[in-house]
Amino acid sequence: MANEPKTLSDLSDLQGEVVATAEPSAPVHLQKLDTYGRAYATGKRKNAVARVWLKPGAGKITVNGKTFDAYFARPVLQMLLKQPLVVASRLDQFDITATVAGGGLSGQAGAVRHGLSKALTYYEPELRGVLKKGGFLTRDSRIVERKKYGRMKARRSFQFSKR
Repeated sequence: MANEPKTLSDLSDLQGEVVATAEPSAPVHLQKLDTYGRAYATGKRKNAVARVWLKPGAGKITVNGKTFDAYFARPVLQMLLKQPLVVASRLDQFDITATVAGGGLSGQAGAVRHGLSKALTYYEPELRGVLKKGGFLTRDSRIVERKKYGRMKARRSFQFSKR
């Protein structure tokens, strides 16, 4: 109680001390690996959910037990899936295993891409800035709008007739 501030100048001195000691620091991202040395992440897009495991290897990509080019037959989906690896310059350095459920092929490819991007940041935290700038770590939250009563679909109403 002997050190209580008595004047306004004493209070301003105390405020200056508090501001000087409380410096905001950037969050430190650490490597997150399981017991087998793999990075695991979950990716989502529309109604699809993908579980992705990433480990060092020759660049083999497996989706639901098939090679990724057999599972995603369209070249656009294959390109979508490889985007995080191309941006990070890690195309043939990791073996990727993914399981996907729900949604269609396009949503599943987006979910695997999201999960792969997150797994890359867990394995190599310094890649976070590059992937974040490319927009790969952001979850695309657009989903199908629900059907409303009194309407044919979410927004389409029944055809009007005067009779």
